[in-house]
Amino acid sequence: MVTKIIDGVSFELKEDFSFDFLSEYGQIFTVFDKQDSGYICFGVQNGNKKLFLKVAGAPTVGSNVSSDVAINRLKSTVSIYQDLRHPKLIEIIENMEIKEGYLTVFEWFEGECMGKQYGAFDKFIDFPLEAKFNIYKDILLFHQHANQRGYIAIDFYDGCIMYNITSKQTMICDIEFYSKKPVMNNVGRMPGSSRYMSPEEFQLGTEIDERSNVFLMGATAFQLFGGGSDRSMEKWEAGEKLYYIALKAINIEKENRYQTIDEYFEAWNNARIV
Repeated sequence: MVTKIIDGVSFELKEDFSFDFLSEYGQIFTVFDKQDSGYICFGVQNGNKKLFLKVAGAPTVGSNVSSDVAINRLKSTVSIYQDLRHPKLIEIIENMEIKEGYLTVFEWFEGECMGKQYGAFDKFIDFPLEAKFNIYKDILLFHQHANQRGYIAIDFYDGCIMYNITSKQTMICDIEFYSKKPVMNNVGRMPGSSRYMSPEEFQLGTEIDERSNVFLMGATAFQLFGGGSDRSMEKWEAGEKLYYIALKAINIEKENRYQTIDEYFEAWNNARIV
């Protein structure tokens, strides 16, 4: 185990790794070194400008993949962020090879992550209903855009949602597994949080399509407005009409769900207006 200290910020690695390139972007003010993805991430500030740097290749303590796998995966995410540019998606600025690794640079978003692995999760769940409606609308709008661009959302969960309480802004991050259609389940259990995954994401040889993302949006609604994996009416706080719309979205059988994201979005919006 190696402890590194840069700009007064300490973090641990399995082995040493050179981060000399970081000084070109400014001074480190925070580090995220506990992910299992094989990446290590830094918040860097240069004057009034803040950036989010994601690095692959460093032997991180919590990684469950090799450095080569992490590097190749990070490289592959660049085109996804470029293809899916959207006001609600964290903006990629640049990407490049570094010594024994790869670097992507993003705009910094001043917000908290909704993921269960972070301290703000309970705060998100306890937000006023109207704030959660606005967050959910932003999530729906982004995934409507992703669908229009020909992508299927894979591995979206609460850890991909960020929110600024002061500005009331939502931002989506970590879309590295989003894939161009068609998408087949070639692995059995696909990447993701089971709280958000459709049945077909556990079934080898099945197609993951737009109806799978309808399920994802329904599961997201139950996470925000209900009891998460407990999808009973008793845990639901957004009214009966919206409950049954979300319930239809997560039907086990694809043909019994809304057949498109647009159809689901329209049903949700119409129920909100009434």
